[in-house]
Amino acid sequence: MQLARIQHPSGHGLEELRFESPQLVVFASDHGIADEGVSKSPQDLTHQSACELLAGKSPASALAGHHGFDVTLVDAGVAHHIQLPEGTETAATLLRRKIGYGTRNAALAPAMSQAQARSAIQAGMDVVRHLPGNVVALGSIGVAGEASAALLLSRLCGVPLSDACGKDQEADEVFGQRKLERLFAAASRHRRATSAQAALAAMGGFEIAMLCGAMIQAASERRVVLVDGFVAGTAALVARALVPAVADYLVYAHRAAEPGHRLLLIHLQANPLLDMELRSAEGIGALLAWPLLQAAQQLLQR
Repeated sequence: MQLARIQHPSGHGLEELRFESPQLVVFASDHGIADEGVSKSPQDLTHQSACELLAGKSPASALAGHHGFDVTLVDAGVAHHIQLPEGTETAATLLRRKIGYGTRNAALAPAMSQAQARSAIQAGMDVVRHLPGNVVALGSIGVAGEASAALLLSRLCGVPLSDACGKDQEADEVFGQRKLERLFAAASRHRRATSAQAALAAMGGFEIAMLCGAMIQAASERRVVLVDGFVAGTAALVARALVPAVADYLVYAHRAAEPGHRLLLIHLQANPLLDMELRSAEGIGALLAWPLLQAAQQLLQR
């Protein structure tokens, strides 16, 4: 019924759903706070994962091809120049919207300026504005993106930072304690950043800001928006704070393994379609949930 209301706001024709030219858009960016050792993954993994998606060698690429999604990779702020070897065929469209070569270290300074945050939101809106279709699945790539998401969740929802981070069962206790200490330092430095936009600039990421803009634009065009994972979910939190009506267009694809994502979904009063404890972003969860939207389409037409 949510899908029907998105496409038929007048209330007429609720038995008809049309999904046209579905798009997967993945925003990639590096985070300066990775310098604090808050992620087990090396920062180069952002660039590597982006290149794999662009070359069609990632799981998201396989699922997108299977479901007929066009794939767009947006360089929101990767610390390297994304360039495949000459002669390599690309399986996705690459859009260069780099705001900077990664954000600043939020433990030492604001992750981005207010002007950069606004530019990133506008860039996300512009990306969606030029895409065809009426369905967009949104994912992210970025080492330490979950750290920024935890900071935003804590600040905007009042969740204790220790709960927003949760306990990673795959990480040792020493790493977990150090991560929490560094995130506490970042949160303390930006304690005056209490509004959604101020917190986004102080502790967010370029990809989170662009995801936020993408959701706002997609909602304004009455597109169905499939939200993938913790980082994209945090962008939804910011987007809803800036434009509350966005909430009506968001379909939360899955509940990820991060404890913070579970708390975020509770705060948003959102029921995700899947709960598979996925640890990978890139829109994989959104693509796995896509057949449920197709099933809803068929059921509504019977």
